[in-house]
Amino acid sequence: MNRYNRHIILPEIGQVGQDKISNAKVLVIGAGGLGCPILQYLAAAGIGTLGIIDFDVVDVTNLQRQVLYGSSSLGKNKAFAAKQRLEDLNNEITINAYAEKLTHKNAVNLFKQYDIIVDGSDNFDTRYLVNDACIIANKPLVFGAIYKFEGQVSVFNYNNGPSYRCLFPNPPEEGAVPNCSDIGVLGVLPGIIGTMQANEVLKMVLELGSVLSGKLLCYNALTLQNSTLKIKRSEATIKSVLKDKDNFQDKTPVDFNCDVAVEPISIKEVINKDNIQYIDIRETHEEPKVDALNITYIPLSELESRLDDIDTTKKKVLFCQSGMRSIRAVELLQELEINNCFSLKEGAQEINDTYKVLKTSQD
Repeated sequence: MNRYNRHIILPEIGQVGQDKISNAKVLVIGAGGLGCPILQYLAAAGIGTLGIIDFDVVDVTNLQRQVLYGSSSLGKNKAFAAKQRLEDLNNEITINAYAEKLTHKNAVNLFKQYDIIVDGSDNFDTRYLVNDACIIANKPLVFGAIYKFEGQVSVFNYNNGPSYRCLFPNPPEEGAVPNCSDIGVLGVLPGIIGTMQANEVLKMVLELGSVLSGKLLCYNALTLQNSTLKIKRSEATIKSVLKDKDNFQDKTPVDFNCDVAVEPISIKEVINKDNIQYIDIRETHEEPKVDALNITYIPLSELESRLDDIDTTKKKVLFCQSGMRSIRAVELLQELEINNCFSLKEGAQEINDTYKVLKTSQD
């Protein structure tokens, strides 16, 4: 009663409403910039079962906006680090941490265990995966996205409302839209957008107010202007996803042994392999330098003019600051019929850190 007193004394919520919150099960995809405020406010509100899925680890560059973590969290898996901090915030709820990558194989079964799915991811592949899995599992999806100083919030698949694909039927070309690792983001922005997402969750659980279904809220942090766009449900789009549900779990990424890299790979998959040319396609002024491997430096802007520097007898592993530009570089090389090219999903700092961990374990 004392913990949730400010909720209970609201006539619109009361003890009945707080019981609804305590009985709710919510899964949050990603414990990063958006995920942190979503998780904090849902845990504080008393969501009875809170799930967190994230395979990433806490990095010092996260602390500018991911305020759930501190210096003691560095290097820890985000799902487990978030669970530890949230259990201190509210030890009366159940928190499930999944330190794994969300895939076509585990998404639907995982979503079926929860009432509401909240997307705090930062890439289009995951957003489309989450959307389609929500349609198949018949779960409402609270969507959020940020870009520099702007953010978006919506609720998809709610009471037969539109889905993410009704707004954006197909993902953009890989590398066409940079993420915050490449262009930056205002530190408070994910807090604002993430809190709005948590608000949509509570409105659905409490059955209060007007849920952002069929609407896309656009927020500008510099002007404080809001605009709302209407979204129409596309029956053809929904039916297309449902028609493909039997094949959903069979969608798997191409592995490193294939000639063409469809998806980025991890440094852990290649760091101990032979016959590899590592190519840093960042600009010369970018830090940190990778001192752990024998690196060929070819800025993306010079790639076409420096093809002679590329060893065609080796597998080419390209990397940048975050994994976005290296995808574009691989696509460019493939267009030029240079095969066996792969993009690392990690950036330079992660490569250095991974090498140090492996070197220490070997010593």
